Parts: sequence; C-alpha cells; structure tokens
Amino acid sequence: MSQNERVQEELEALEAILMDDISIIYNDQGCAELVKSTIFPSTANEVEKQYVCVTLEVQLPENYPDCKPLIKLKSPRGLDDSTVDHLYREIDKKCEEYIGQAVIYELIELIRENLTESNLPTCQCAVCLYGFSEGDCFTKTQCFHYFHNYCLAKHLIVTEKHYHEEQEKLPAWKRSTEGFQATCPVCREPISCDVHDLRSSLPPKELENAQKFELTHELKLLQENMQKLFSYQKSKGGIIDIEAEENKLLLITNSSDDPSDENSDDPGPSIPTNITEGSLENGLLKNQRCFNRFTNNR
Repeated sequence: MSQNERVQEELEALEAILMDDISIIYNDQGCAELVKSTIFPSTANEVEKQYVCVTLEVQLPENYPDCKPLIKLKSPRGLDDSTVDHLYREIDKKCEEYIGQAVIYELIELIRENLTESNLPTCQCAVCLYGFSEGDCFTKTQCFHYFHNYCLAKHLIVTEKHYHEEQEKLPAWKRSTEGFQATCPVCREPISCDVHDLRSSLPPKELENAQKFELTHELKLLQENMQKLFSYQKSKGGIIDIEAEENKLLLITNSSDDPSDENSDDPGPSIPTNITEGSLENGLLKNQRCFNRFTNNR
C-alpha cells in the first residue's frame, strides 16, 4: 500500500468515527495537509460538565506516517501552561511510538483521557486571580472561560451599574435602546447568566483564606517615592489635560521659555506655557489620590 493510500485510509476512518468533530484541509494537489479537532473530556451526555477543552491541529508532512506529524494545541480552555506542556510531552512520546503507523486517532484519545482526568479548570479566575478549589462554585461561559460565581456576579453588577451611569450622561437620542448586555470579562463575547443565582454563591475558599492586606514597610517606601515623583512632575509641568481627560489621553509637552534649560541634563518635561496653575494641580493631585486609594483600600 502506498503512502498516500495509507494516509487516505486513516483519514476516512477518522471521518467515519468522529464525523463532524474533525476537519480535514487539503492542498491544491488534493493531498491532506492539516487535520483539526476540538477535544472535550468524556462526561457521557452531560455536556454542561465539560469544563476544559483544546483544539488539536495535526500538520501532515509529505512522508507521514513514516515520520512524526507536526502538532499544535490551540485555544486551550481551563488549562494552565503546565497542563498544556504535559500534553505536549505525552503527545511527543506517542508520536515516537507510532512512527510508521496511523497516529491521529491515538493522539485524540490521549488528549481526551488527559482532559477527563483533569476536568477541573487549572487556570485562574480572571476576576479575583485565585484558582479553583474543590467545593468552589464556578461558572463556565459559552466561550469556555471560567469564573467563581461570586466573582462573576460582582463583576457584572458593577459593569451594569457603570453602563447605566454612562447612559445617563448621554443625551436621549444617543442612548442605547438595546439595554445592558453581559459580556465575558476575558474576551468580551456576549454571555448569558443569572446574576441572582450567581450572587447567592459563597466566596471562593482561597479568597476567604487570603491574608488581609497590610501596609508594609516596602509599600510605605513606594508611597514616599511616588510623592517625590508627584513633586517632580509638578515642578516640571507633567499634567493630564483636563479637557482631554474624558478620552483618557495623556498630554506631554516639551516647550520651554527659558533658554538656559536647553543644555540641562534633566530629562524631565518643562512647564508648558499654555497650562494654568489650577489645571496642573488638578491633574497631578488626581494621580496621587488614585495611588493612595489603591494602597490604602486594597
């Protein structure tokens, strides 16, 4: 049997077994060059309990299966880097073992077994940045991102509040008629969830057991350094333009009326002539207040 016949036989068997769960891409000569499949853990018919997934891409060299295929794992969901690295190592071993034989189905089953064994998100909640512990209530979004129920509820409540506040600032003709749409905090895809149910969940265990924030000596030193930076910015003209503040733009100017500054080694910006004392104070003081609120209320 020729090499092309062996490959074609393998691909036909894959399509018969996996049907719509596999995609085969052919080149201009009609030869298969890429096989793709998104793999989920085995959970019988309980699709809602599939908490992790990954897309396997198998690139077929001309002399496959007499050499190893090129493997890529794309769009891992619920898997941290160490888990993905482990999968790559296991895949490489399997490819070495099956040189000269059809290996794609073996790779799919290998990945499925690993996902089934670790069918609990090993990533972090993107809201609180803590992981998922046994007993935590968490949500898998339609885009396969993961959040503690408690954290996602808080995020959506605050997001909706800000949305309505921003809408109130607009003239009536500019306001949205569609209403608030919850989106994923990671990828911004629209999501559907019941905030009332989410907010009834307990906080994640790691968050409850986390050490309370304390203003350490190192942070006090950082505050002192920020105060010095604030004074330096004030003396040299650093400013957030009050008129451009709504657009979150930083105004940087290098204009100077003092010719003696031309040869100065000081790299700091000089005070622009078109900035008032009041606007300078307001912009710099706002920066300092933001920093103080972060360190004191963390």
